[in-house]
Amino acid sequence: MPASTVAADPSLCAPLPVLGRDVVVPLVTGGEVSYAALDYAASAPALQRVWDDVAAYAPYYGSVHRGAGYLSQLSTDLFENSRAEVAAFLGCRPDDEVVFTRSTTDSLNLLAAVLPAHTQVFVFETEHHASLLPWERRADVSVHYLAAPRSPAEAVENLTRALAARGPADGPALVCVTGASNVTGELWPVAELTAAAHAHGARIVLDAAQLVPHRPVDVAGWDVDWVAFSGHKLYAPFGAGVLAGRADWLDGAEPYLAGGGASRTVARRADGGVEVEWHAGAARHEAGSPNVIGAYAIAAACRALTEYGFDTLVAREERLIERVRRGLAEVGQVRVLSLFGGGAPAVGVLSFVVEGWNSSHFAAALSAEYGIGVRDGLFCAHPLVRTLLGGAPQEPGECGAPDAGPGSLNAIRVSFGAGTPDEHVERFLGAVRELVRDGAKWRYRTEGGRCVPDRG
Repeated sequence: MPASTVAADPSLCAPLPVLGRDVVVPLVTGGEVSYAALDYAASAPALQRVWDDVAAYAPYYGSVHRGAGYLSQLSTDLFENSRAEVAAFLGCRPDDEVVFTRSTTDSLNLLAAVLPAHTQVFVFETEHHASLLPWERRADVSVHYLAAPRSPAEAVENLTRALAARGPADGPALVCVTGASNVTGELWPVAELTAAAHAHGARIVLDAAQLVPHRPVDVAGWDVDWVAFSGHKLYAPFGAGVLAGRADWLDGAEPYLAGGGASRTVARRADGGVEVEWHAGAARHEAGSPNVIGAYAIAAACRALTEYGFDTLVAREERLIERVRRGLAEVGQVRVLSLFGGGAPAVGVLSFVVEGWNSSHFAAALSAEYGIGVRDGLFCAHPLVRTLLGGAPQEPGECGAPDAGPGSLNAIRVSFGAGTPDEHVERFLGAVRELVRDGAKWRYRTEGGRCVPDRG
């Protein structure tokens, strides 16, 4: 194909270079093969560009905010510039705060900790545990779990109905919703859910862990109140995350962590205790020495994706999604899990079960015999996967025995993104066909509840 044609078609652009792209792994059947990382939904490989940026800065890092030395000043500027870059990447409003955390889970637990007393939280049972579980820890907060919708329109209808049932004297309300499912990859109607929440006086937080690596986020345009995500989903290598959004609830609550950095002044009281004046803004909830390298890695990833261009990224990913969907549909024993119906708009995350196969066994064979890394299980979204599988999982039998019922033990998830070569997708589809047709070439046994190659 002429180069001009390739340049004109963004879906044909090369994947972004990532760490691990040249890693070779042994096969249990003999020989070696380049590793096909198809578990991006858990942790995406770091972009080479991000790693290089972090490595270039690492010799210069120093204490942030409180040091007078050159490296401290340099690190402080870099840390705060990273905050500004993340805000721009997310399309934040001018007065929004960007708080650096450890992860999406940490971000949502932080938000749960600062909710005003008597807040009502509305959350779909289809959420990842990170956005399903933090709210119950507050005794003065009530949680309303909404049933799994079967279409985006039904999601908006269910939320609207639940919010409309609130009384005029009820306290504040918060809606928590994912942007893209970590199980099916399906995109949720964020703008419509936000409009429904605001129409009934509620605020909304967007779990964007699976959205930000795949699609542009527009906090101001969608008018979401907060957004949370993790750096390790966004091709950044270190343990950092973000909570970005409105400042008032953050400033109106006690700090998430008490300690240095969060406190403006501390003085002894006459009664022997201490009097503390806490900072406002992001510093209020960033006590302790911040993970400046993690924050810089997130900012570097934001820069890299912005410069690559989401139009190019989305076009290429949609081609890969279509290829995987089509390839799996050609294998009659495979059932792809979907909440909104086949073909719904999605990011590069698909889960499926294989008739006659224990999902752990199938995933183990993909790894041991083909060098392909996927994930099996319930993906920290147990209620959703159980709904999609049609009931509660059964107890696992010995490795090699099929899951009871329609794949009811667990599922297999394949996920990919900006660094995935076409060859990895084709190898995965070929491996699925071969395993279904011919079975596993090796023996497997159960160890710790998982299938592993039997090397005895």
